[in-house]
Amino acid sequence: MDIEELTGSSDRVDTGSRAYQEASLIEQAMMGYGATGPVDGDEGREASLDFLRAQVRSAYQAYQGSRYDVAGRILPGLIRGAETAARTEGSASPAACAVRARVYDTTAALLSRVGEPFLAWAAADRAMFAAEQSGDPLLAAASAWRLSYMITGRKHPQEALGLAMAAAAALGRKMRAPTPERLSVYGALHLAAATAAAASFDRATTESLLATARGIADRTGEANHLGTAFGPVNVAIHAIGASLKLGDPRTAAETGEALDLAAMPVGLVGRRTQVNLDLARAYAMTRKDAAAVNLLLAAERLSPQLVRYDQATRDVLTELLRREHRPSTPELRPLAHRAGVI
Repeated sequence: MDIEELTGSSDRVDTGSRAYQEASLIEQAMMGYGATGPVDGDEGREASLDFLRAQVRSAYQAYQGSRYDVAGRILPGLIRGAETAARTEGSASPAACAVRARVYDTTAALLSRVGEPFLAWAAADRAMFAAEQSGDPLLAAASAWRLSYMITGRKHPQEALGLAMAAAAALGRKMRAPTPERLSVYGALHLAAATAAAASFDRATTESLLATARGIADRTGEANHLGTAFGPVNVAIHAIGASLKLGDPRTAAETGEALDLAAMPVGLVGRRTQVNLDLARAYAMTRKDAAAVNLLLAAERLSPQLVRYDQATRDVLTELLRREHRPSTPELRPLAHRAGVI
């Protein structure tokens, strides 16, 4: 039994209130079965599919830029608008299903980042169902990519690995003349599978999947097709995360220290910040506490919201506080306070 089932969901702080306040509004919108209504800020008319596509692009850009509060304000109305459009256009409308899939995919991505794993899994599952209804195999593969991470987060890595590889195999059968978008999703599925394999402590499979992803990234270069952020740097970021899962902080640190983050596309603030967070975790695991704190401060300068909401980072801060040596880490306690740990 997961500890959260005994103590309550980990997506709430000790007081019982949500750390990410917009989650309650998103949850209410997701539970609005049968309710109709326009997108927030668009009263008086039903939202067109084109308008919804533009809105979901804005929400996803805010998510990738680590502006989680902005994305959270957009999504409740966007969810209601997508559900209204699905009913208006009909459940068999490929276009409406595709929009609904993108809305819930963005919702899942955001919720996973801000410490709402259970609600994120529900959103990712809806995205997968809508993507399959749309009849777009690339959208279905992208939704499987997202759902695989959610399932790994729910501590079912073998199922997540199977989902990612099945989706990669299905997409691979359509790759005779691969587009950059298809290559990016295909590579991203291998990264999701590598994350699941690392969570299963399967080093050989993890290394094999990462090697395949590197080969694909050499063909795509740095890109952000379909929001995957797939490219050589993101492969390296996943290698860092995999090393940490496999209990190898030294390899994680060596990989992170060699990265050139300037090569990544503009706007991927969350990916850049993640490198600092992972390196801080690696240094904390090897008891280089001062270096860990410095990297957490660098991450905070890039994205204070990610530092505040990321559960792994909160765990690192808690561990650093337990063995705090104030003369060498004077910024630790103020940082932990700003992050809501103390």
